[in-house]
Amino acid sequence: MIYRLLYKEFRLAAHPNLYVFMCFGALVMIPAYPYGVVFLFGCLGPYITFLYGRETNDIFYSVLLPVDKRDVVKGKCLLVATSQLAQLILSLPFAFLRTVMLPEGNIVGIEANVAYYGFGLMVYAVFDLVFLTSFFKTAYKVGRAFVLGMVPALLMIIAMETAVHFPSLAWLDGLEASDLFRQLPILAFGAASFALCLLLACKVSAERFECVDL
Repeated sequence: MIYRLLYKEFRLAAHPNLYVFMCFGALVMIPAYPYGVVFLFGCLGPYITFLYGRETNDIFYSVLLPVDKRDVVKGKCLLVATSQLAQLILSLPFAFLRTVMLPEGNIVGIEANVAYYGFGLMVYAVFDLVFLTSFFKTAYKVGRAFVLGMVPALLMIIAMETAVHFPSLAWLDGLEASDLFRQLPILAFGAASFALCLLLACKVSAERFECVDL
């Protein structure tokens, strides 16, 4: 059932821009570029998709299907999480290619390294938790939910890009094997945060959506 709901989301509910932004992980190939911007697109894609769904009455259509309202929420949560994870996975080949073609490093901000992906998962975790739970209070006010979600996400991105400029935190920007090993706990924490926040967002959103009278 969940697979069919996810299939429906990507075939009918997803805005074309969602697929475009999933490919924006390739931006890590640009020299002297703040790679945190990639995560902004990972948040903007779901927002545009939810806005598109509001205008096409996708939520109303979904609840008319022979599924529980909780399953409708699960489908939306999986759509958001899958698109964000796909963006990160699609960016990996470009991150590896960058180290070969542009070995001089990124002078603007953080490198596309292990810590970068860990921080990215944390950004998505916070955004998804705030955005999804705020949206399903009404299943209508997309703009408000997006602004609420973007505030902490943007602050985290700014902190990530700024931290690597402190000498004591230079290892966060490293690509050497020793630095990458030190960054592994950040990746692990990011992955755990993403999974836990997604589960919490889905649970809280489902409870709130059940109280919404469409």
